[in-house]
Amino acid sequence: PACYPETVPADLIARRVALASIFISAALAAIKITVGLMAHSTAVVSDGFESAADVLASGFVLFGLTLAAKPPDADHPYGHGRVETLTGLLVGILLSATGALICYRALETSVEHPVTTALAVWPMIGSLFIKSITLGFKQYYGRKIRSDSMIADAWNDAVDILSAVTALAALSITLIDPVRFALADHIGGFLIGLIVIFLGLHVIRDTAMQLIDTMPSPPLLAEIRDIAMAVPGALAVEKCFARKTGLRYHVDLHLEVDPSMTVRASHEIARQVRIAVKENLDWVADVLVHVEPHMPLE
Repeated sequence: PACYPETVPADLIARRVALASIFISAALAAIKITVGLMAHSTAVVSDGFESAADVLASGFVLFGLTLAAKPPDADHPYGHGRVETLTGLLVGILLSATGALICYRALETSVEHPVTTALAVWPMIGSLFIKSITLGFKQYYGRKIRSDSMIADAWNDAVDILSAVTALAALSITLIDPVRFALADHIGGFLIGLIVIFLGLHVIRDTAMQLIDTMPSPPLLAEIRDIAMAVPGALAVEKCFARKTGLRYHVDLHLEVDPSMTVRASHEIARQVRIAVKENLDWVADVLVHVEPHMPLE
């Protein structure tokens, strides 16, 4: 991540990472499936199909990030950020479906042709190295721009690493005695499918929580309150709500001010609070400030 200058927008870098991931996953899928079929390795072919699903997953991510970057319009005053969250949900569904198909294929495949060559080991080693690099990029920029789909795709790469390790272990056991341990390769393929299913369910849960307007963590809400209270004239924050619309949050703030001041003066305080929050918190898209009279407890 340090190879990119800070002047390059993080969301643009994230789209570049997603595009690069499409080509990398396509190449890995082709190599794994080809070599896996040549070596009669169910585990390697299963991992190849998982990489093939990555191509579609990264395509969803790229599509979501591109649409999420569109500015608000008359029909979408809050912007198009929810498209990005929806693509994260699609990635989770895709992963779960892919995992189920991998499990089915691992159980269905016969063991008439046991693994007899160590050629299938090398795609797994290469995949471990490459996916470790892409995982680091996606985690860094996914967290930096708070992208649900990019973080989901990072989890996808984490599963790639785990599935490659599983396939490598199963393949190694089979190569010790291809006849006696022929089932080890198929069991490895089945385990890869289960790993992908559980990851997909995890991603579905996380993105669904965003779609039902789950509040951000208490420390993030505390940051908003602290900044609002630092503005002169702000006496208390009665309520503070926030919901995520794609890459950033929209905040609803109920601000208490001196009840004796004019509407113009209270409006100016609300405006300064809005400006302060947006300038200090890059993860906030906008703030709607509702002014209320301050009623101190007696």
